[in-house]
This record gives sequence, structure tokens and C-alpha cells, in this order.
Amino acid sequence: MSLFRSKQRRRKPKRIYKNSRNVQRRVIRWLLLLIASVLLIIFIFGDHGMYQLYRLRAERSANQALITELRRERGKLEEEKFRLKTDMEYIERIARERYRMVKKGEKVFKVIPKEN
Repeated sequence: MSLFRSKQRRRKPKRIYKNSRNVQRRVIRWLLLLIASVLLIIFIFGDHGMYQLYRLRAERSANQALITELRRERGKLEEEKFRLKTDMEYIERIARERYRMVKKGEKVFKVIPKEN
């Protein structure tokens, strides 16, 4: 008889367990989705993210353009320096144009445009 009673006392698991498993699965899914979303946001907008990388590349290209322009300007200045050291005609032309200098005995005529 005791065997018979022990079989009767066994009950089937309640549906609560099945529902709690579904709830656990939903919580785990939402938690994984939340973690994935946070990681994605960090990947895009973080300190070393894609947005920062894009901004640094744009800044780098702007700096490269500035460096190229400064190198051209330096080349022009070095060429002018060389001409100022060696080319007397260039020095004379600069003195006349920029500083309005004249040689002894030359006369300077200033042309004034006629106003309407």
C-alpha cells in the first residue's frame, strides 16, 4: 500500500514554473538587448568610437592641407630670401614699389586720377 500512496502523492509540476521560465527568458532577452544596445552606443559615440574616428580623420585632413599650404609659403619665402641676397635688380624694384624710394637725381611724378 505504501507504494500506491506514494504514487498518488506525486503531483505534476504546476504551470507557475512554466510561466516563470518564460519570464526568465524574457528578462534575459531584454538584458542581452540592453547590453548590446549599450555596447553599440559606446562603439559609435564613445571616446574611441566611430564618431570620434570620423572627426579625427577630418581634423587630420585639415591639418595636412594646412601643412601643405605652409610648405608652399615657406618655399616662396626662401626663394624671395635668395633673390634678396643675390639679385640687385629685384632689390631695386622692391625698393621702388613697396617703399617708394628713388635714386639721386630722379624725379617722382604722382598721378592723381580724375574724379567724376
